[in-house]
Amino acid sequence: MAGYLLLAIIVFALVAFYVGRLAGSRFATDSAVQAHSLPGYHGAFVAVWVGVPALVLVLLWLVVQGSIIDSLLMASLPASLVEGTTVAQRSLLLSEIKNVAAGVIFGQPTPEVIAAAETWVRWNQIAGWAMVVVALCVMLLALFVTTSRLSPHFRARTSFERFTLITMILCSVAAILTTVGIIVSLIWESLAFFRMVPVHEFLFGLRWEPQIAMRADQVAGQGAFGAVPVFLGTIVIASIAMMVAIPIGLFTAIFLVEYAGDRVRNIVKPILEMLAGIPTVVYGFFAVLTVAPAVRNAGSLFGIATSPNSALAAGLVMGIMIIPFISSLADDAIRAVPRNMRDGSLAMGATRAETMTKVMLPAALPGIVGGILLALSRAIGETMIVVMAAGLIASLNINPLDSVTTVTVQIVSLLTGDTAFDNPKTLAAFALGLMLFLVTLALNVLALSIVRKYREQYD
Repeated sequence: MAGYLLLAIIVFALVAFYVGRLAGSRFATDSAVQAHSLPGYHGAFVAVWVGVPALVLVLLWLVVQGSIIDSLLMASLPASLVEGTTVAQRSLLLSEIKNVAAGVIFGQPTPEVIAAAETWVRWNQIAGWAMVVVALCVMLLALFVTTSRLSPHFRARTSFERFTLITMILCSVAAILTTVGIIVSLIWESLAFFRMVPVHEFLFGLRWEPQIAMRADQVAGQGAFGAVPVFLGTIVIASIAMMVAIPIGLFTAIFLVEYAGDRVRNIVKPILEMLAGIPTVVYGFFAVLTVAPAVRNAGSLFGIATSPNSALAAGLVMGIMIIPFISSLADDAIRAVPRNMRDGSLAMGATRAETMTKVMLPAALPGIVGGILLALSRAIGETMIVVMAAGLIASLNINPLDSVTTVTVQIVSLLTGDTAFDNPKTLAAFALGLMLFLVTLALNVLALSIVRKYREQYD
């Protein structure tokens, strides 16, 4: 029902735009009075005040509806079901009621549970229809109020632009608050982890074995949380990927800008950028089925022992994946260099290669560094290729022919399965995430300093 209601809001807003624009057109054709705003602004003013309040109302309704109905349902249950139960037991009971309401029945539910499921379905239906009625009333009221305000002298453009400005401010605030929330959650859970595991053991420990017993019926080791092997594996794979992507991407950008004709560029550049649209799981299959066997065969040919899953296979495929990030941004950065700098260098007798290396590349360095940083961040954050081609075991070595793992892979594995946030195994994922965030932040600061230095030189 919510989906149909959102569609109805969109349709109603379009109708409101047409009504407002029609009224604005009448004002514009009236030669006696000069209209302040164009007809499109009248339509936009009516549309936003009809659609946006109803949309916000529906979203807030959907957010609070579930918790309110759940609370009312638990309060209406017989005392024999909820008396003396813990929070976890009440949560399981509520899940059972919702499963029965959805038709997912395991075993034979009690009559009380069946009755509660019927009540839950009935209350949700009532709440859904109430939401529809209220939203329609709000839209009709908004349509009546806004159309009554329209007149030739009404400042519809000013009102719409003010609404647009407020929307942009709210979006900026939401982005900032989201970032702050992510950082706070990482720090908070990481502090809980460091209360269980010493910081020096995590930062300088050489053994990563986070498998510990999380329940009384489980048998596991004591666990070791030395993150050096995990970060070392991340560095190895990211380094291989960058050694593949940087020269290929940069040389490709130089060729497309300086040496390729328009016909060649119009063919090569779209094909190259298609690499960025391929799903990472496809790259993972390519690494497992093609690159990894090729690496093993090459190692066998030279008598070198090679692991079935290796950092080299994952790094090579990852490097291919991030080539478009470097080539495309480097292409744009080189083309953004003023034409007179290139022409002046050529006029002084420099060759095209000398002009590119002595003039164009240094001037375009801020954009090139930005592309390399984006590609490095993409390589550090990649998970699927590493899982399929490099493995899950953290090993303390830099041999690219051995199996390694990365930070992101360990975060995924730690948060898979039992996720009780009261043990070091689960909380270690947040500590890894915090360290990865700090490393990425340091790379950003370094890149910004390089960009600022060369931008001041070539401005």
